[in-house]
Amino acid sequence: MGALFIAGTVAGILSVVFSTSILDGPDFLIKVSANENQFIVATLFVLMMGFALSLVPVVLFPILKKQNEALALGYVVFRGALETVTYIAMAITWFFLLIVSQEYVNAGTPAASYFQTLGTLLLKGNDSISFILIIVFSLGALLLYFLFYQSNLIPRWLSVWGFIAIILHLTTGFLILFHLQTSISTSNTVMNFPIFLQEMVMAVWLIVKGFNPSADANALS
Repeated sequence: MGALFIAGTVAGILSVVFSTSILDGPDFLIKVSANENQFIVATLFVLMMGFALSLVPVVLFPILKKQNEALALGYVVFRGALETVTYIAMAITWFFLLIVSQEYVNAGTPAASYFQTLGTLLLKGNDSISFILIIVFSLGALLLYFLFYQSNLIPRWLSVWGFIAIILHLTTGFLILFHLQTSISTSNTVMNFPIFLQEMVMAVWLIVKGFNPSADANALS
């Protein structure tokens, strides 16, 4: 399971690395069209991230349901179903953006403004999807860390770290929504770093040590 966390996180980082320079700036449609292959790779990384992370709750459900089946099911719904749908919606938006960018470059001057408006709408729609993703991811993560803290399947300091880090991540979503922060700002990066680091530490912990066997045994007793 730790490997899925790492695979999903790495894919997410690569999607940002490949797409940020393209989508940043008013001439994003020209840059998307000029860097078609790079943008397609970024979109595929979004899908890879979504599929890798959606497998985590599937793998965890048999373990978490011994602790609290209702909360474990809620975790599957948020992180397995809703989050996957959101990643797919984001990828579809990016593919449409690629098509619009190509039409924009090939269109004459009168039609170019139409494609510019359409591209802007798609980009704003992607921002809305990103906000929804933050909400869905955060709610699912809060369920997960509550279950981990309650069951002591992993050290409680890791669960508490997860709680604090995910609240910071959730806060960035609202700051972006009210235009108090951008997704590529330094403050956004600083506020999101704790959850990135926590998930990587937790992933390595699970790979090396796994779950606390006594906590799993207590759930069955």
